[in-house]
Amino acid sequence: MPALKKTALTVISAALLSTFVIGPASAVDKDTTDDPKPTVPMSKVGGAQLGRVGTQVELGPGAPVLPKDLTGRSWIVADAESGEVLASHNSHWRLPPASTLKMLFADTVMDSPELQPKTLRHKVTNEDLADVGEGSSLVGVKEHLTYTVHDLWLGVFLRSGNDAVHVLSAMYGGVPRTVAAMQARAEELQALDTNVVSPDGYDAPEQVSSAYDLTLFARSGLQKEDFREYCSTATADFPGEKKKGKKRGTFEIQNTNRLLTGASVEPYKGIAGVKNGYTTHAGNTFTGVAERNGKVLLVTVMHPSSKEPHAVYKEAASLLDWGFDAAGKVTPVGELVPPKSAQTGTGKGTESANGNSASGTSGSGSKSAGKHGPAATAAAAAQGSSGVGIALGIVGGVLVLLAGGVFLVNRRWPLPDLVRRLPRR
Repeated sequence: MPALKKTALTVISAALLSTFVIGPASAVDKDTTDDPKPTVPMSKVGGAQLGRVGTQVELGPGAPVLPKDLTGRSWIVADAESGEVLASHNSHWRLPPASTLKMLFADTVMDSPELQPKTLRHKVTNEDLADVGEGSSLVGVKEHLTYTVHDLWLGVFLRSGNDAVHVLSAMYGGVPRTVAAMQARAEELQALDTNVVSPDGYDAPEQVSSAYDLTLFARSGLQKEDFREYCSTATADFPGEKKKGKKRGTFEIQNTNRLLTGASVEPYKGIAGVKNGYTTHAGNTFTGVAERNGKVLLVTVMHPSSKEPHAVYKEAASLLDWGFDAAGKVTPVGELVPPKSAQTGTGKGTESANGNSASGTSGSGSKSAGKHGPAATAAAAAQGSSGVGIALGIVGGVLVLLAGGVFLVNRRWPLPDLVRRLPRR
């Protein structure tokens, strides 16, 4: 199939996206506890302080205070380059992750031989979709139609499609194999709060993760060129149904990450993904990565109790703002640990996920996947944001800065340099 065309993203109608379902509907009764508390003791992976209940932060001279009115049950702000945790709140509390668990799914199976190359085509069967949970978020995959792996990943990241997840899982070898591989990957990443039951994040008994673990998944996934591309794509064309006597058409899908698209909230200057989710049991969850003035931060917020619309995005944005202002002015309260293989010296050095050195060249040779982040950031620029904001639209493997600079993400464990600045072109 021809590569999807990349066009500038105009200001997206908030009304259009306000009806999007950003995660699977729950199969579990909603939590009715007014003021739940984490079960202690919590894990101390990344440092003893991260295992404590409540907010952990050590402000230095000139450091800003944390934002007021943070209601997330769990959150974390970390430097994506050094792995330093700048502040956290119940970061190891094991909570339902909703569709943010799809980051682990993608990090686990995206590079598998069963799903290569991205142009690989698969005809969907009834069995592929048989176990998609009732009320799931869907991209619109249909039985007996053919999709490329590329199409399906767009469905996973943009529309949080559980149907796309189940088809990819079937191609990988089935849901049980996928779940087992995800659990093994979590353990390799030292994400020990995570118990995987379903590959799509659909509510299931004993399926849990934590803000700390979700941040590890994002940091690991961002080492993959394709992962970066999909999570930063704002809009794309998705194959539609084939009507008799007519060429198969497409329809536009838009990313459910509101900080990227600017749907109903102000787009965040410098946002570059990663993944949002919602179920009635998990509440809203969100992990994001953003760059500002050469600093790259990761933030995760889980289950805010605020009744304010889109609270998870607003609290994530306020924590990112705080993190950029506080960088260099706080004592870290912990760290994002590297994978076990890095500690034992069995990592892959500086090779990219597709086996090439980090030179900015796509291993598949494919063109851009859709209508990417720089255009999404244009919405922010139109509202008065400075040009240093990025949405990491990826063309040929580079992360494109709206103002003209470009970045590359290296596969190196541990990660002292997640993102390095290259000369302007």
